[in-house]
Order: sequence, then structure tokens, then C-alpha cells
Amino acid sequence: MLKSMETYIRELSLIPPGSHVLCAVSGGADSICLLHALYHLREQIPFTLSAAHFDHQLRGEESRRDVRFVEQFVSLCCGPQRMADGSLLPPVQLYLGQGDVAAQAKLQGMGLEETAREMRYSFLRTAAQQAGADRIATAHTANDNAETILFHLARGSGLRGLGGIAPQRDDLIRPLLTTTRQEVEDYLFHYALPHMEDSSNQDDSYTRNRIRHQVIPVLEDISPGFLSRMTQAAALLRSDEVFLTDQARELAGKACAEEEGLSIQAALLAQAPAPIAFRAIRLLLGQLWDGDQNCGSTHLTAIWNLCRADDPSAQVHLPHSCVARRCYDRLLVVPRLGPIPLEPGLLPLPGELETGSWHITCQAQTYEGQPQTPWDFWLSRQAAALLSVRPRRTGDRLTPPGRLGKSVKKWMIQEKLPRFQREVLPVFECGGAVAAVAGLGPDRAFSAQKGQGAWHITVAPLS
Repeated sequence: MLKSMETYIRELSLIPPGSHVLCAVSGGADSICLLHALYHLREQIPFTLSAAHFDHQLRGEESRRDVRFVEQFVSLCCGPQRMADGSLLPPVQLYLGQGDVAAQAKLQGMGLEETAREMRYSFLRTAAQQAGADRIATAHTANDNAETILFHLARGSGLRGLGGIAPQRDDLIRPLLTTTRQEVEDYLFHYALPHMEDSSNQDDSYTRNRIRHQVIPVLEDISPGFLSRMTQAAALLRSDEVFLTDQARELAGKACAEEEGLSIQAALLAQAPAPIAFRAIRLLLGQLWDGDQNCGSTHLTAIWNLCRADDPSAQVHLPHSCVARRCYDRLLVVPRLGPIPLEPGLLPLPGELETGSWHITCQAQTYEGQPQTPWDFWLSRQAAALLSVRPRRTGDRLTPPGRLGKSVKKWMIQEKLPRFQREVLPVFECGGAVAAVAGLGPDRAFSAQKGQGAWHITVAPLS
């Protein structure tokens, strides 16, 4: 087992020479096997080894017993090690942590298993920093991998779930991932190594335990060698997933960061094969959600259909208080903030005004013929001696310089202003007439002429 484990580590470069590995040790059979094996593999692969144990405080005296056992095991079995050449390897240093998982789960409204995992990994990363470790080794075995794959299969999963547990993810490594639990038990028996049994592992009210005790033995009986073949199949599926994800990452890289969120040409996703498009969408959502890509197939399908549909203003509500919107030819993914109402009021001339989602500045300048743009324009100070700001109203009309007049609503549609913006865009009014509209520009009757005193108005979203 040690030899195959060493080969596996070398093939995947899980522990480059000179690394510092922090081994997570619960006191159970798998983690004791992993710690002991890594301790002896230091002779073949030069690396530094430390250990860490986290007390979840869920099993009373049994939890405290595990802490004492891990301390004794590390002290007695992982001390200074004499090499064949007479040199001495240092003892394994143990880092201990604890947390009230039950209390934290109740406080956050989360499940015990999810809370325990979050707190445990948070501790392991803190301990790794203290130790100066660049790798954290966990004792996931081939059995754990098979349980995970079967669980995902039962729930309905794509390639990512059916690939099971990755041998390495960021700083986490799983050196025992091709080792079966029977091989672990044989290893412990061979070296007469003690370990602790977690009583909760026998509780079949946990889904994973039922798969472990009831499903895998049946599959192994039907097809001996099931675990080994499952490990090989998972590796092939992970390889396919990596290839597809690389293609999706290239597609997602064509998105642009917007003031509100991310946008991408809808046609790029619509024309992509579903396996690529879905992964690209998941990657885009992960950018907005601080790396969290946990989005169900229902939402992914809805976003893809949004890109393929003809409705230029449709939208889909997403987790994390986000929304995906079609803005004509683009897909925009933004936080789900409702339109901030625009409060009608006078515009300081000159001066600045923040209203709704907008910051408006007004400066008194002489117009020198600069281009009039939808968000940066000049109004005649003579024609617009007094300006007020308000939202659009039914019946508003605008006649841009050199163009025919039509309703503001029709201009907004023609200029492809997103529907969610139309009711909150500032309309500049003078004497009951529309002088300008943010996103459309000035009306001909109020537009400044070259050499004339003007109000230089700029409109920008609030950051």
C-alpha cells in the first residue's frame, strides 16, 4: 500500500519535494493510516509533516477522548525519525482546535454536517498558516469517493459530480484516494496501530452511512472489484470535465465587467453547445458570487434559454439575490436591486445632485461645439433658465437635433435602453417641456449653439 500510495503521489505531484504538509487527523482509521504513511514516506519524498485535529464538541466525552488519543499517537508514533544515512527527521508537530458546532449551526440556521465541515476547514487553513504548510492532506479513500459519486448520482448530477472527489483542489490533497478501506484496515493491522471509532459512523440515519453499509457491499458482491473500477471511471470523468471546463473558461473570458455586474453577447452562449454554455454560465456566476458556483440546472437552463429567446428584455431571478437580464443582444447578470425611485426636484444651476441611482453634475460653460452625447450634453442657459429633474411620464416627447420628434418611450426602445432602466432615467424639464433625457441626450429646442452660454450636464450611475 505504501508503494502504490507513493506512486500515486509522484504521478500527480501531490507533494513536491520540499513541501510542508499539514495532515488532518480525526483519530479514525483512515486519518491514522494517512498520518503514519506520510510519516514514513518522508524517507522517499523529502517534505515537512505536521498534523492537526479539530474537536467539533458534538459527542461529549467521546470527542474529548479523541483529542487525548490523537495527542498520544502523535507523541508516541510520530517523534524524531532516524534516516538510513544517520540523519534525523524532526518530530511531527500537532495543532489542536475546537468549536461548538451545534451552537454555530443553530446560530446560522445550517445543518450540523455542513457547519462542521466549514468550521473544520477554516481551522485547518488557520493551522496551515501557523505551521507554514502549503498542503493540507485529508484521508479520503476510494470508498469515500465511491460514496460521494453514488450520492451525486442518486440526486442527479452532471460530470462534475460524477467525477467524485478530486485528488487535489487548491491546497487540499487526498493521497489515499485510490486506497480502499480494506487496505487501510490491513495496513493498521500489519503495523498494530490503534485508532478511534466514531459512534456516529454506525448511524444509518445519515445518508452517507446507508450508502456505505447497504449499497456498496451489494455492488461489490455483484461485481467484485467495483471500488477499483469506480476509481478509474471517476478519473476518466474528471479528465473530461477538465477539458469541457477549459473550453467554457475561454468562452466566459469574453464577458465584460459592467458597473452593475457582468455582461456578455447573448449569441455567444446561445450558439455554444449546451455542455460548454452551462459551464460558462456557472463560471460567470462564480465571479459574482465570490467563487461560489452552486447553481442548479433549472437556473442554468433558464439563463441559456434567455440567451436563445427573442425577448430583448426578459429576465430570470437567481440565487444570491441576483438576476440575469436580456438587454437586447447582451446578457447582463447583476445583483437583484429594484429600481431606486427618482425623486422629482430642482437641478442646482450650477451644482450637483444625487437622485435615485444617478449622480448629476451641472457646470456653467461656453459651448465650443463639443459632441452632444446621451450622458454628456450642453443645454442653452438662455432657453433653460430653470431645470427640474423627474422620471419619465406618459406623453413625454423628445426631438433630438437633426431628427424627427417622437415619444420618449419610443426613443428608449429604439436606442435599446434596458427596460429596467427606463422608469428611473432622469428627465430634465423646463417650463413643462422635456429639455433632455439621460441616455438619449438633449431636445433640439434646448440644445446649446456654438459660442453660447450653456449648462454642461453629465449623468453617471452612483458607484
